[in-house]
Formats: sequence, structure tokens, C-alpha cells
Amino acid sequence: MGEYQMGDHNGPVFQVTQAVNSPLILSVPHCGTQLSPEVHDVLSTDGLGLIDTDWHMDQVALGAAKGRASVLAARYSRYMIDVNRDREDAPLYAGATTGLISTIDFDGRPLYQPGHEPDQPEIEARARAYWDPYHNELTRLIDAAKRTHGFCVVLECHSIRSRVERLFDGVLPDINIGSFDGKSASPDLIARIMAVCKAGPFSHVLNGRFKGGYITRQYGQPDENVHVVQIEIAQKNYMFERPPWEMDKDKAPVLTDFVGDVVGAMAEFAGALTARSGGG
Repeated sequence: MGEYQMGDHNGPVFQVTQAVNSPLILSVPHCGTQLSPEVHDVLSTDGLGLIDTDWHMDQVALGAAKGRASVLAARYSRYMIDVNRDREDAPLYAGATTGLISTIDFDGRPLYQPGHEPDQPEIEARARAYWDPYHNELTRLIDAAKRTHGFCVVLECHSIRSRVERLFDGVLPDINIGSFDGKSASPDLIARIMAVCKAGPFSHVLNGRFKGGYITRQYGQPDENVHVVQIEIAQKNYMFERPPWEMDKDKAPVLTDFVGDVVGAMAEFAGALTARSGGG
């Protein structure tokens, strides 16, 4: 396992914990809580609360990986720029959502002080400083896995409050698996992950409200031997959904073990691919 960080003058943009000789990657694009001083000074009080963070998901991913997968985790908040959105800000969903650099939070509240919303030059500057490095590193990890193994398997790790009225009705299922309606990964991989879900203690759904974000849709190319599946976890299953957004020490280990079982299913799928190719 090797660990390193890449960043600019404001600090590391991402952190990588790299597994040795593994075709598996866990991508965690929304766990970051850092803000540049310039953005910190113009966010609203609601914005500074960072309520839409995928709290502690880097810790969950590292605990689930157990050295079997590389973990790529963003350090900066999605309020700086959302690295799981198209760089040109093409919309992901027909309904309510947020964009590349959103000016509202999931509940529709303004993120910026009036008159301080970013203009196009600021958006481009943030894309160069934060979006590009994350995607360059993800591409590097995927390409390295393909060179060594002939394929790559990525789990996009996300979490969200279990109730967000603007985005979905009622309470979100515990585990939300997205495969872009089956287009981002092999049916065999999806079936293995869903078998883990069915055997586990959590409610679950496949391609419900969360079908997979930009990374799942852009990088998930099974015909090119890159398989990407997104997992969106209702936060009540591992943490307290209120400030200061602490982990629930009773629930978190159970959830982390479950995600570890998903990683195990990914590893079994990878082993089957290797065997089929004559490498096993």
C-alpha cells in the first residue's frame, strides 16, 4: 500500500491510498471538507455548514478496502467544485439536482452571499485547480490497472442524508446501487453486488433515484474493460445526520463490513475475469 497527496498552494486536492497489484479502485469524490480562503469568505452561513458532504466516506472506503483496492478521495468540498459532474456542467438528472459549481444546496438554500456567486472565469479556474487533478488521477489509476490486468473495476462511494425532500420523496433506501441502467458495468458484476445486498441487513434498490453520477456514466465502459458501479448510502446507517456529523460507533462498523463485502464481490468478479482470460 502506498499513500500520497496531490494539490496546489491551498493544500492537497486529493489523497490516494494505492493498493499493490490490484485492479480495484474506490473513488470518493464528495468526502472533502476543505475550502480555499477565497471561497470560504464568500459562502453563506448555510454554505459554510457543508451539509451536503459525504461525511466520513473516505474512512468507510478505507475500512472496506482492507488493502484490496486503491482509494482515491477528494480533499476539497463539493461546494468548491463537484468532480462528479460534467466539466461543461451538462445536467445529470431531469429533476432537481445540483451542478458543477452549485449556487444552492440540496435543500435549495443559497450557498453564496448575495452578489458573490462565481462567474465563468472563476468556474474555469476552479475546474483547472480541482476538477482536472482528480480526473487525471482517476484516469491514471484506471489506465495502470488496465495495463497490468487488462481491466479495471471501480466503486463510486457516496452517501447522503436519508431525507432530502427536494431530491426524493420520503426516506431513501439504505443502499442505492447505480449502474446507469446497466450500461456502466458487466451484468455479472452487478448481479454479484446485488447478491451481497440481498444477503445483507440493509434495504436496497438498483437504479432507483441514484443511477450513477458523471464518473459512473463517463468511465463505466464495459466494452473497454472498465466497470463502474455507484453505491449511495443513506447516512443514518453509519452516522448522525445532524451537526457535528459524527460517526455512529455502533452502526459504522456494520456498514463498513457491508461495503467490504461489496469490495469482496468486486474482487471475485475480477478473479473470474482473470480466469477467463487465462491469467488465473
